[in-house]
Formats: sequence, structure tokens, C-alpha cells
Amino acid sequence: MAGQLLDNKGRGEVSWSWPSIHPEGRKFGLIAIGLSLIPLILLDWEIVGWPMLLLSAGVFAFFRDPERVVPQGDNVIVAPADGLVSMIIQVEPPEELRIDDGSGAPGLPDGPVTRISIFMSVFDVHINRAPISGTVQRLVYIPGKFMNADLDKASEENERQHFLIERQDGLKIGFTQIAGLVARRIVPFVKPGDIVAVGQRVGLIRFGSRVDVYLPAGTDPKVLMGQKIVAGETILAELGSQKLLEGIAQ
Repeated sequence: MAGQLLDNKGRGEVSWSWPSIHPEGRKFGLIAIGLSLIPLILLDWEIVGWPMLLLSAGVFAFFRDPERVVPQGDNVIVAPADGLVSMIIQVEPPEELRIDDGSGAPGLPDGPVTRISIFMSVFDVHINRAPISGTVQRLVYIPGKFMNADLDKASEENERQHFLIERQDGLKIGFTQIAGLVARRIVPFVKPGDIVAVGQRVGLIRFGSRVDVYLPAGTDPKVLMGQKIVAGETILAELGSQKLLEGIAQ
């Protein structure tokens, strides 16, 4: 079938096509078009109407939802977000992902782990994807501020939503959607108890934000600071791999 890559041995057909627009964004694009038509048609203010119409196209582009070719493998952790790797640091996972939430399912263990922060500009795709396959054990929304998502303290002070996914073998991965200066709503596509595949769409953040991923203990990242990564395609880490990467910008 055209547009579908079946495998990496040359079988299947591939063709370029415009990425679809996620349903969450269609209403915003249509509203923007309607507002731009008022000065264009009713008021004959072309100097205002045409820039507004161009902005409408930008709204649709923000909610684009391209297909992704997801790496497969038991040890693979894929990127949950498009964007720039802005921080790689050792931290304690958020309390909401560690404490007993009353469900009977344990959270992440105590102790420092590697956190990879992915900063999404307004030009990045904002559909977030599951880094591993498994069951959504926790989905915790925390109201908060809307400071610059590129700041480290945004992890603790901004509006955010924590995910905890557990594989069948008991491995758990936590990640957090964080609102930013422009972002004003975090939208989940899943709920606790849902079973997700690696690379499956799990939510979005409207208009610029950040996603933090907490790697399991004993696992080092396969990405570098400043690297541009792609949700559902870029391999963030391989479980049990502790070989640190080094790179040179060129």
C-alpha cells in the first residue's frame, strides 16, 4: 500500500504526502480562518486579513500529525517528543511517580536516575508518543505556572502531567509533559489501565512546551545535548546500556 514502509529490506512502497491534522487542532484552524475572513471579506482590510489567513495555516501546521517509523526491540526506549535535547541530568524522579497512589501498583523506585529533557518549540510536532509498550499505570495532572519550559525549575513549578507506563516484565518508564510560556493546555489521549504500543500517540501540549523522560537506573542516554530528535523514531536509550556517548558539533 502506498505510503507504508513495510520493512528495511526494500519491500513495500513509500510515497510522500501531506501530514494529517490531528482532530484536536482542526477546530482551532477553522476558527482562525473564520476570523481572518472578517477583515478580508466584510471589512476589506487586506493588510490585516492576509496575515491572519497566513497565521491560520500556521495553526493547522502546529497540529500536524505525521506517521512515524517506530524502531522495534525489547531494549529500545524511543523519544516521546519532537524537539531539542535541552538537558541531561541526574535527578530523583517526581514524587508523583514514586509514592504509593493507593492503586496497589508500585511507582518508580527512589534514587537518582537520568532525566532527558526535550524542548519543543512552536515549530515542532506536538503529538507525544509512548517511549515503551505496556500499561498506563498512572496519569497525574498537576496545575501550576507557565514559565519558560526551558528552565530546570519548570519541572517542579509549571503545569504538568506525569505518565507511568509498565511493561509486562515489570519495567517502568516515567515521563512528564510540561506546559511552557505559550502552552495553555495539556491533552491526554489515554487513561490509566490503557495498553499502549511503543510509539503510540498518548497526548499533546498546545503551543510550545517540554517533555522530561526518566530512564531506568543503569541506563545511559543514546542522545546528546543539543541533538534534534523525532518522537517515535529516535532511540533515546537502550535498557542496560551504560556506554556514554560523546560528540562534536559540526
